[in-house]
Amino acid sequence: MKPYQYVVLRCVPRVEREEFVNVGVVLFCQEQEFLEARWDVSRERLTALAPGLDVDAVCDGLEFVAAVCRADEAAGSVATKDPGTRFGFLKAPRSTVVQPGPVHGGLTDDPAAELERLLDALVRS
Repeated sequence: MKPYQYVVLRCVPRVEREEFVNVGVVLFCQEQEFLEARWDVSRERLTALAPGLDVDAVCDGLEFVAAVCRADEAAGSVATKDPGTRFGFLKAPRSTVVQPGPVHGGLTDDPAAELERLLDALVRS
């Protein structure tokens, strides 16, 4: 079993209200050099929370996170860093509509399967 860390990505349409909907997960397993994000946006849930929210902009923000994880140079200079540095960037608090939650950890032999399990349990359910 290998240790991993993850953050849940939240859509926070109005920071001052402190309301959010979980929209994705980023998982980092240093021993396997695994850094990946998966997301699943429910337009219905988001617009129920914040009518008028630009859901496409939220999806663009989540795609940026996924691009950083993939080391896609189109995401900027942070994408050229090592996986640990990229995860550090992604888990840092932000005041944007897409924000990371607290860092959690666990053990797994299959980080990709664990990421999917977390997405099901924390975002899709």
